[in-house]
Amino acid sequence: MATSGSSHGPSTDQPPPSLPNSGSAAGVCIMSNAWKDEQDPSLISFISAFLGSNSFRLNFVSISPDLIFNCGGVSIAFVFVTKWDDCCNVGSIFNRVKRLKAQFARLYVVATLSTKEQDDSFMRSYFQYEMEFGKPAFVLVTDPEMGFEKIVKISTSRGMCKQQKVASKVKVERKRAVQDTDTFIRVLTSIPNINKHDANSLYLAIGSIEAAAKTSKEDILANTDLSSDKADSLSRFFQDPEFYLSPKFN
Repeated sequence: MATSGSSHGPSTDQPPPSLPNSGSAAGVCIMSNAWKDEQDPSLISFISAFLGSNSFRLNFVSISPDLIFNCGGVSIAFVFVTKWDDCCNVGSIFNRVKRLKAQFARLYVVATLSTKEQDDSFMRSYFQYEMEFGKPAFVLVTDPEMGFEKIVKISTSRGMCKQQKVASKVKVERKRAVQDTDTFIRVLTSIPNINKHDANSLYLAIGSIEAAAKTSKEDILANTDLSSDKADSLSRFFQDPEFYLSPKFN
């Protein structure tokens, strides 16, 4: 449900910490205008500097969540609670989370709980408002700066996972294409007079065994460098049962 860690805020004599990146743009952070106006200016300055040091662009827009990150082709929405007030805003926080959960497939809630009383308030409220465990995930921190660092780490990790999935899918598709090519060449080189060069030429021009079976001799001659005899053998192999069932002598 939640994670936490040691506290550390912005320093006046050193730049905010940076996350490892490849040197290219890491993504875009879209910040709610309404949320921005409610925050301490020092926090907004920290966020701006932290994003800049990690190659993120920052845009201010009127949006329902407090933050939306676009990283590696994936969008992640955040509710970022920097001030937990047991008397005033707990109900509105959880009701808003329930509403946003229905709108965003990838939603996280980051809450700043700096005292034991706030921890206790959160636990009571979490069960009082019947939140479903892990849907969405709550990340608990002890100060807003730590909370924003975790937001960036979550966004970066989700983006990297998406890119890895895309890369894996491309790898699988390439492997399948190689296997399809090998099958095509193996089948066609089993035809009398057709060698590997001929099969490669046919694969580039036709692309599949099914298409090769329907291709006429004229189309083969027009689209490949096969001779008339080889085009005739190929055409007859697929279209003349007596030809491909009769014994062949090399």
